[in-house]
Amino acid sequence: MRSFWLAATLSIAFYAVGFQNGAHHPHTQRADPLSGDSGWSALMAAMGDMHLAMASIDPSGTGDVDFVRLMLPHHQAAIDMARAQLTFGTDPQIRRLAQEIITDQQSEIALMEVWLARRDRSAGHGHTVVETQTLK
Repeated sequence: MRSFWLAATLSIAFYAVGFQNGAHHPHTQRADPLSGDSGWSALMAAMGDMHLAMASIDPSGTGDVDFVRLMLPHHQAAIDMARAQLTFGTDPQIRRLAQEIITDQQSEIALMEVWLARRDRSAGHGHTVVETQTLK
């Protein structure tokens, strides 16, 4: 089982590095910061941060814990991408969707952090430091 998690973690890490370099799809090019496509750069930065954060999580041996710990950076990336949409997007409907994503994902992050802390306390491990990105 440990070798499965090691292989999965390495796969995510290699994917993240490729994704950051635009290698995830042969027709996708990474935005040049000088080209003025800051929206694309912000979206790709959020995705790259998410993949690196997910790849750095060690398996706990408990599916529920692993799911929650992996979902935390996933939800943070959704928030970061939605904030990029609010900064660079213009469509009112999609901007409204982005705001709803921020609200919903923040609420779910809080729920997952509370769940992890309660689970850890009930297991007698003291308190847990949950590693998530600071909400911007």
